[in-house]
Amino acid sequence: MSEWLSYKTFVYIIGFIAQILFSARLLLQWIQSEKVKKVLTPVLFWQLSLIASFLLFTYGWLRDDFAIILGQSITYFIYIRNMQLQGSWKKLPWIFRALLILFPLMIVVYSFNNNQIDFNRLFKNEDIPFKLLLWGSLGQVIFTLRFVYQWIYSERKKESSLPFVFWMLSLIGSIMILSYAVIRRDPVLFFGQLFGFTIYLRNIIIGLKR
Repeated sequence: MSEWLSYKTFVYIIGFIAQILFSARLLLQWIQSEKVKKVLTPVLFWQLSLIASFLLFTYGWLRDDFAIILGQSITYFIYIRNMQLQGSWKKLPWIFRALLILFPLMIVVYSFNNNQIDFNRLFKNEDIPFKLLLWGSLGQVIFTLRFVYQWIYSERKKESSLPFVFWMLSLIGSIMILSYAVIRRDPVLFFGQLFGFTIYLRNIIIGLKR
């Protein structure tokens, strides 16, 4: 029992560190945007996003939570692309860059070396009813689409930026993930999204005023 509690605590610590970093990036972006009264995209925003995504992907895998894994799998490489657009990616040591790129792929290969077992872990988890899993996954997809939109938008402008639609999708996805976290009883997702919800709403207000 004590070993199980110790493992569970370790997993939650990873998740909370990820959410703290996600919240820190939003706080940084919010403070800098409030100073100039327009939505900014700091370089550190994407650096913190990548590290946090790395940790939350690991958390989702350890928790057998497909909804979390799905969301982080899509956005992970978009964070890297935004770092490339801002010129901060090449400043990282090449070993560190290689590790960041290969780690998610290694996890996927390792996890699905036995398709039947891992399929049951992710899609037939007794702790997550299938309908709830669908709801959480849909929330993650909407939440993730904000970065797909942001990526396309930034590629067209050839610079990293956070458009108004990004914050609207963030707010909608956040509401869905918050409800998923309440039903799932996942404190990591709940507290992370609760903080982000306020920032998303504030950025929408700033955007409307402009």
